[in-house]
Amino acid sequence: MQRCEESVCSDTRSRILQAAQEMFIDEGYRASVDGIATRAGVAKQTLYNHFPSKEVLFIEVIKQGSAQVLFSLDEADGGLRLVLLQFAYTFRQRVLEKGSLAIMRILTAEINRLPELTQEFFAKGPGQTLARLAELFSVAMDKGEMRRDDPHFAAEMLMGMLLNLDFIRHQCAVPMPEGDEGGRCERIVDYFLRAFAPQV
Repeated sequence: MQRCEESVCSDTRSRILQAAQEMFIDEGYRASVDGIATRAGVAKQTLYNHFPSKEVLFIEVIKQGSAQVLFSLDEADGGLRLVLLQFAYTFRQRVLEKGSLAIMRILTAEINRLPELTQEFFAKGPGQTLARLAELFSVAMDKGEMRRDDPHFAAEMLMGMLLNLDFIRHQCAVPMPEGDEGGRCERIVDYFLRAFAPQV
C-alpha cells in the first residue's frame, strides 16, 4: 500500500513540475500558482504540499534540467575525451533547447526585481555543473591526463567554449552555421584538450 502511495506522490510531483515548466515558458515568472495547479490537474493545496512557494517550484524546474547534464558526467565511460564528448553534446542540447532559452529570458527579465532568484538559479544550475566538471578535471590532472592548472578555470573555459556565440545566436533567432552538432562538439572538445594537454 505504501509503495502505491509513493508512486502516486511521485506522479503528482512530476505532473506539477511539467505543468510549471510549460507555464513558465508560456507566461514567464508571472505564471500563477493557480494556473500551474490547474494545468497539472491538482488542487492548489496539493501543489503547496509538494512545493511551499512559486520560487521553490521554479528552482526545482531549474534543478531538474541541471540534473540531466550532471547525469551525463556521472554515467559516461571510456576515458576523458569520451566523457567530455558526451558531456558536451548533452550540455549544448540542454542549454540551447527552446525551454532552457525561455527560462534564461525569464531570469534576465527578473534579475533586478528578484536577484535572489537569479543567484539561486546559478547555484543550482550552472554552478553545480561547473563544480562537478572541476572535480572531474582535478582527478584528470592528478592522473596526468591534463596539465596541472586551476580545474575551476578549466571548467569555465570548457563551458564557455561549448556555448560561445551559439547561445546568442539562439536567443536572437539567428541560424546556426552549417555542420552537424556532433562534429561541432568534437572539435570544441579536441581544441580544449589540446589547450590542457599534459606537458611533456
